[in-house]
Amino acid sequence: IRGETFVTRKITRAAARISLGVQERLYLGNLDSKRDWGHANDYVEGMWRIMQHDKPEDFVLATGISTSIRDFTTQAFSEAGISLEWSGSGVDEVGKNSQTGKLLVSVDPAYFRPTEVDLLVGDATKAKEKLGWSPTCDLKQLISEMISSDLEEARKDRHLLSGGFQTNSTNSDK
Repeated sequence: IRGETFVTRKITRAAARISLGVQERLYLGNLDSKRDWGHANDYVEGMWRIMQHDKPEDFVLATGISTSIRDFTTQAFSEAGISLEWSGSGVDEVGKNSQTGKLLVSVDPAYFRPTEVDLLVGDATKAKEKLGWSPTCDLKQLISEMISSDLEEARKDRHLLSGGFQTNSTNSDK
């Protein structure tokens, strides 16, 4: 589980919390920045295969697919049951709930990185050829797992924010 300051976790956590009414808005930096995101399980298997290799070599483990922050955000919110509609550009770009028109995502220049790399994507050809490694989990599955986990946490937060009282018979006197 990634920390909440990693952009993928920040996005899925916010999408889950917003879908349950625990959070109002998500603030992001450069929506056009593209990254190659993969699943930890795939990378751990790749590292294991590297360790089994006969001689020490450098390998790249990557999906080879880049996705923008905007597209990752759209997919995460969709997985949480919210369809986003984007408008504006640059620091004025916003994501609104396409059903209600409510503003859910804003760009905040404070989140722009001074040494931002716009595109990070890996080429795992060598790992595939020499190790027989390739990723098995696609971005949709990764986002689905992250949203599922973050929804569970957001439900707990919502429960605590509501006073933390349970209404079932075993806890009715608390």
